[in-house]
Amino acid sequence: MNFKNPIDRLSRRLPQPWRAIVDWGLTIAIAVGAVLLIKAFIVNPYRIPSASMEPTFHCTAPGPGCEGSHSDRVIANRFIYHFQDPERGDIVVFDTPPAAAQECGIGGVFVKRIVGLPGETVALENGVVFIDGVALDEESYLPLGRLDQSSTVPIMIGADEYFMLGDNRAQSCDSRSWGTVPRDNLIGPVFFVYWPIERIDFR
Repeated sequence: MNFKNPIDRLSRRLPQPWRAIVDWGLTIAIAVGAVLLIKAFIVNPYRIPSASMEPTFHCTAPGPGCEGSHSDRVIANRFIYHFQDPERGDIVVFDTPPAAAQECGIGGVFVKRIVGLPGETVALENGVVFIDGVALDEESYLPLGRLDQSSTVPIMIGADEYFMLGDNRAQSCDSRSWGTVPRDNLIGPVFFVYWPIERIDFR
């Protein structure tokens, strides 16, 4: 009898059905380990819990401001920022700074859009974003109805920090409240909506 792989060699002295049990157990353990490695270093799924990114991403109605029958499930690319810099307009999954829990009543992992980049000065005037004094064109992702009237003092963004805003400005707790996000907190950009079926799409 030829034992063609390590599992066969390890289990060859075991009687049946133990040989099959060991074989299946090791196979399952390897598969689970591979999934965990993929989630930790390559891609990971997330659920959209609130209306802060409507209508780009839906949460479940009748939650406040939610427009979907189901919350969107999205996948973030966890490794791409090791090879390229985040860009303005990226929708990013990130760990919030400690101040977010105080200002929003909840912290943890958020999904927002990068609006301001390192070294820039960002300010809002009656809902319009200004980058280094120039109004930012957001028409491609921010319907006029989502524009609120918030204003902020000019904020200088530090090196390796980013200014994050939700697309649904009136219902988003974001960098206007708790400041910039360090690059080390960025988990990765959202690139795919995989649920519900009618919302499947690459971003």
